[in-house]
Amino acid sequence: MIRLNKFISECGAASRRKADELIEAGRVTVNGKTVTNLGIKIIEDKDTVSIDGEPLRIERKVYYLLNKPRNVITSTSDEKGRKTVVDLINTNSKIFPVGRLDYNTTGLLLLTNDGEFTNFLLHPKNKIQRVYSVLLDKPLDIKDKQKLLRGIILDKKKSKFQSVNVIDNKTFKRVKVITVEGRNHFVKNMFGILGYRVKKLERIKFGPFNIEGLKRGSYIKLSKDEIHKLLKI
Repeated sequence: MIRLNKFISECGAASRRKADELIEAGRVTVNGKTVTNLGIKIIEDKDTVSIDGEPLRIERKVYYLLNKPRNVITSTSDEKGRKTVVDLINTNSKIFPVGRLDYNTTGLLLLTNDGEFTNFLLHPKNKIQRVYSVLLDKPLDIKDKQKLLRGIILDKKKSKFQSVNVIDNKTFKRVKVITVEGRNHFVKNMFGILGYRVKKLERIKFGPFNIEGLKRGSYIKLSKDEIHKLLKI
């Protein structure tokens, strides 16, 4: 037997966390009956699990590394008809992004149908590093740099960058930051509290993955062996 949320993630329909949300919302049925108990277990080769009436099945895991361009939605669909990151990937598999990048943020984004892989990278306890290149609207003051390293209060929680380095010593506007935080708009909000506006934001590394040599809007497919090697599983 297998927990329902794990089965949903292994089918590539959602991460475990998202699967729990679907279950609680009453969108999941087992053998035609709606279930809302997060701890329920099913027999994967016997029970029929559906989301919004569509039966699920375990499919082969796929992994894509995209250099996301600007003005693309990090989602599987968009009610306004805007282009999504899924539209950029040529695949027959039902994939979803690992985390998110804002509409105007560029850089490294992973897409997959592997919910366990997604959960591993996004779970706060694993402290997976994200590296960003940031262009500010004004020079970064050394005192503010120290504040960002020591920690400031964001959303009623002490928050900090692991590293802040100026990469343009002429203007002091372009910096590289490292963080293990995955909260929405985290980098922009951290600088915003101190009076800076982020003009450009690019994620250049996520855990062991990087976009070196990959053109904006392009992607590569990774094998499961490559994933295991990079994550040292």
